[in-house]
Amino acid sequence: MPWRVLLGGLVLMSTTAFAQTVPEIPFEKHVLPNGLTLIIHEDHKAPIVAVNVWYHVGSKNEKPGKTGFAHLFEHLMFNGSEHFNDDYFKALEKVGATDLNGTTNTDRTNYFQNVPSSALDYVLFLESDRMGHLLGAIDQAKLDEQRGVVQNEKRQGENQPYGLVRQLLAEYTYPAGHPYSWTTIGSMEDLDAASLEDVHNWFKTYYGPNNAVLVVAGDVNPQEVKAKVERYFGDIPPGPPIAKQTAWIAKMTGERRAWAQDRVPQARVYMVWNVPPITDPEADLLDLVASVLSNGKTSRLYKRLVYDEQIATDVSAYVWGKELGSQFMIVATAKPGGDLATVEKEIREELQKLLAQGPTPDEVERAKLTWRADFLRGIERIGGFGGKSDVLATGEVFYKDPGAYKKQWATVQQASPGSLQKVAQKWLSDGLFVLEVHPFPKLEAKGQGVDRSALPAVGELPEPAFPELQTATLANGLKVVLAERRAVPLVEMELVFDAGFASDTPETLGRASLAMAMLDEGTKTRTALQIS
Repeated sequence: MPWRVLLGGLVLMSTTAFAQTVPEIPFEKHVLPNGLTLIIHEDHKAPIVAVNVWYHVGSKNEKPGKTGFAHLFEHLMFNGSEHFNDDYFKALEKVGATDLNGTTNTDRTNYFQNVPSSALDYVLFLESDRMGHLLGAIDQAKLDEQRGVVQNEKRQGENQPYGLVRQLLAEYTYPAGHPYSWTTIGSMEDLDAASLEDVHNWFKTYYGPNNAVLVVAGDVNPQEVKAKVERYFGDIPPGPPIAKQTAWIAKMTGERRAWAQDRVPQARVYMVWNVPPITDPEADLLDLVASVLSNGKTSRLYKRLVYDEQIATDVSAYVWGKELGSQFMIVATAKPGGDLATVEKEIREELQKLLAQGPTPDEVERAKLTWRADFLRGIERIGGFGGKSDVLATGEVFYKDPGAYKKQWATVQQASPGSLQKVAQKWLSDGLFVLEVHPFPKLEAKGQGVDRSALPAVGELPEPAFPELQTATLANGLKVVLAERRAVPLVEMELVFDAGFASDTPETLGRASLAMAMLDEGTKTRTALQIS
């Protein structure tokens, strides 16, 4: 027992100290005359260096009819430049690069790699060559090849279970013309229409050094890095100034729903609210709200839906952070054959409890601890997603401050049950979009089949059942025949004359047809309009 008390005290002390410690990522920031922003972080724990280049351009910079271009251009950036017209992946892997890739989202496009510190010049040459000397290496064949690669990537993604959801959410949760109302991968038609002229215009507009942030982090000397970057990147001319897009949250009102079927194994519900941009502290607080709802097996939604009620196989809540406006999402998958309506009902009940009562102090502390732990695990690395170079680049691109993570840390540190309840009430009480995705019904063939070696015999034709005919003759001699059927409330009348083409003579051809056509053109007692 004394050991438990002692260990508990140690954990509490450690957590308290952990909560008060703001991590330091020392950096130098320089801006070259051509507008390139350079951020340097020195870390000598391993002889490697992370090189990240972020361009402040994403799918939000596209226009309707030109979607998918930011991502297509990312592919072209790996296909060679004017002074190294070869595969960039192979060239970088040859010198031991790890965490090597490029990614595009709504707001930025980045290129990153970790290499031995001795290969820094090698990487800076390649990155500067594709920043300043790319267009001469791009021809129609390369464009067509990468267009095909991207379109195949799009097909593969859409053929995955729930693969069409992102497109549906973009269309339903943002108004037409909003920069987030299309997906990053774009439409097939727009990709087909992309031309070499489009490539040149995109590069000249968005890939200038004045729209880029270069982060060099690791086993380096800052003065040497600055000199190298000036040498490799300094002569690249700047691009045109780019107007900053203003925040457009597009907050919804009321509730809207959509229903879809897809080749999926289980029904799934998506609940979406449009919320503030990633640079707004309220987005960080909403991140903690999401953690209270679904992070860990003891969280409110996970415990109730997956463990206690066992009506769902998974549930998650998160903030999809974006520059113009973020989205708060709750996603839950019903167990096979389960009732999705019940899953949604219980999510709503838990959310209403949170809005009405707020989270408990323990829930808030757990969410804060999880946030800080995730952040610290990320910055153990110099590169890769969540690594120190990634954190510094994010801060500079979106906050104009590489150290912006400290402000986020402080926001999380100061969060309380009251502040989380307030922000949840503000953003999650209204403006909900719900998307249900259901499996196609399971259909199967049954039965023994039939002998198809010959056509089946046709039996005797049945006698038709005609209605009884009633006849009468009017005073003017007109014969009337009535056949009565009451299946439908209609009366059909036909007037037959004993005349026709046969009554025409060679001298009066067409007289019968003319007489028939004139019958509804007026009589002694009614005009043509009255008859009509």
